Amino acid sequence: MTRVAGIGCRAGTTRDALAAALAAAGGADALATIAQRAEQLRPLAVLLNLPLHIVDVAGIATPTRSTRIEALYGTGSVAEAAALAAGGPGARLSAPRRVSACGLVTIAIAEVP
Repeated sequence: MTRVAGIGCRAGTTRDALAAALAAAGGADALATIAQRAEQLRPLAVLLNLPLHIVDVAGIATPTRSTRIEALYGTGSVAEAAALAAGGPGARLSAPRRVSACGLVTIAIAEVP
């Protein structure tokens, strides 16, 4: 089973904060995010030697919802939608998104058979 971490974050979030959130989520085999956050996640992907998938999340239904995120990106959760989009048709969320201890990162893990 492949684990894809969908990640959303605030502008300016550090690589260390992203790495801590990923570790707290149990790690992953690939990362996924939106184009607006790709440059922030690229250093983490390089550090961990993981693929980084840049996906469009608009219109993807998610189990959790943020009205602010929905207004900005057309989905209730960037993290959940990114994980599902990168995982493809067989992907399923192993758990709803979680917010990091620092409050700057949201992360959701999709499992792909």
